[in-house]
This record gives sequence, structure tokens and C-alpha cells, in this order.
Amino acid sequence: MTYDEVVRKLAPCGLDCSRCADYQDGEIKELSAKLLDLLEGYERLATLKSTIIPAFKGYGEFKELLELFAHVSCGGCRSENVKCPVDCPAKICHKEKGVDFCFQCDEFPCDREFEGNLREQWITNNQRMKEIGVVNFYMERSKLPRH
Repeated sequence: MTYDEVVRKLAPCGLDCSRCADYQDGEIKELSAKLLDLLEGYERLATLKSTIIPAFKGYGEFKELLELFAHVSCGGCRSENVKCPVDCPAKICHKEKGVDFCFQCDEFPCDREFEGNLREQWITNNQRMKEIGVVNFYMERSKLPRH
């Protein structure tokens, strides 16, 4: 994994866009599309099973969610096609400052406001990237659950 590859996956704040359920090139989208393909025509069997296993009564809603996951289109925080509902100042600020990650800015950590506990996570992520390097940080984080 190269630095440039990691930059395409990590947001300036250090969160991993590529592991988000809304990321257009992510594994969740890929696996959801594959599962939809594998379940093609399963509705009839789900209806039959629902008489024995009540959970199958929700198969239609399950498939609807799977369709949503299979057709997500967020390009990540660095793209022009950002769908992330989190209002993060790093999405714009890093462009203004001409840095890839916040820790590379002379003003880090600045006093910009982040939603909820994101400020703590932002500082922790960026300090860790500065300490061990961006690629090592990505590899370390990729072993942890995203959500």
C-alpha cells in the first residue's frame, strides 16, 4: 500500500472512507451487490419459509436495504461527490491549507468545531498518523471494526 493509495481511502481527519457503508468503491457495496445477485429469485422461497421461520416475513425489507448498500455512491470526503452526513470541517480546510491530513498543518490541532466526540477522534487519529506514518496508520486501522 502506497501513500497515494492511502490518501484516496482516508479522510483528512483520519477516518477510513473506504470502509464506510456508503463508499462507492467499498467492500460493503461490492459484497451487497454479490449477495443480491446470489439471492436472485429467492422471494418465493422466503415467502414459503416465513410460515415456519417468522424472520423471513421481513425479507422484502432486508432486500430493500441490501439494494441501498449495493447502489451507494459516495466518493469519500476528498471527492466532489460527498454523501457523508457528518459535518466535518476537515473536508474543506485541508484543501484550503494544501495538506493531505490535518497533522500536516502548522495550526494542528486548531480550534475548529467538530460534531459530538469527533474532535477527540480527529486529534487521536492525526497524532497517531504523525507518530507512525500514514501508511502504517492505515494498516493498523484496517484491522479494527469500522462501525
